[in-house]
Amino acid sequence: MTPNSIPPPQPAKARAPRRWLLIGMWAVAIPLVSMPLVFWYQTWFGRELTDEDLRRYLQDEQHPRRIQHALSQISDRIARGGGSVTGWYPQVLAAARNSRPEIRSTAAWVMGQDNTSQMFHETLLKLLSDPEPAVRRNAALSLIRFGDSRGRPELLDILRPRSIRAPVDGVVSFNTPEGEAVVAGIAVGSIAGSQGEPVPLRAPFSGRLESLAVKDGSHVKRGDEVLFVRADSPEIWEALRGLYFIGIESDLEQIDQYRGELPDMDARIRQQAALTAQAIRNRAGRSPIP
Repeated sequence: MTPNSIPPPQPAKARAPRRWLLIGMWAVAIPLVSMPLVFWYQTWFGRELTDEDLRRYLQDEQHPRRIQHALSQISDRIARGGGSVTGWYPQVLAAARNSRPEIRSTAAWVMGQDNTSQMFHETLLKLLSDPEPAVRRNAALSLIRFGDSRGRPELLDILRPRSIRAPVDGVVSFNTPEGEAVVAGIAVGSIAGSQGEPVPLRAPFSGRLESLAVKDGSHVKRGDEVLFVRADSPEIWEALRGLYFIGIESDLEQIDQYRGELPDMDARIRQQAALTAQAIRNRAGRSPIP
């Protein structure tokens, strides 16, 4: 390169806007990168909370996930042991009475971590009558830790498809096909009555739309079965694990269906079904699984 080909240096005033432009771009880019990380850090339940954090989070009714985060941390403290954690038990019991089902469900799971607490035991028994399936199911699983089998009917209910009935008379319309995954509380269809807005048909829990009881566009009466929802694989696996300890002979018909090939059921489900069935047969003094 000859001296004449070297570009002359730009005046300082011309360089400054470019420098500030680069600084401005970084000022925008850094928050865009860091904000998702901060959000993830704030919502990750594994993040350790101080006692002050716990107090604030447990009182934050505007952010249910913070209450759940605090409850999960209390669960971790119970698992690690130490008497000081019992000071948080009144807050766990209060969470079991919260108006939000996801918080009651988390509280039911936490109470299963200390099977020496009579207060927890009594509260879990009450939660077996909760209107929300997820709460009842976590209560039933936690009661097993107390050697209490009174949640067994709830565990069996997980293994059966749950029917959704028409809340009103009208024409049914489905927006979710058979076999599709569904999320608790999401409308899988609706019923249009003679007056007013269509009434949604909501999934009672997360899982899969097993089958439709009527055709799309059919006229149904209040109380008619319109569709069936089956629990998702993790819930079925937990129910089978629970029945491994408290199942009885009359449960085998429900359990044995999961030893075969069912749609969307993995090998882990079939394996657990076989182990559970064998444990029940062993307790009953029956011959091994054929």
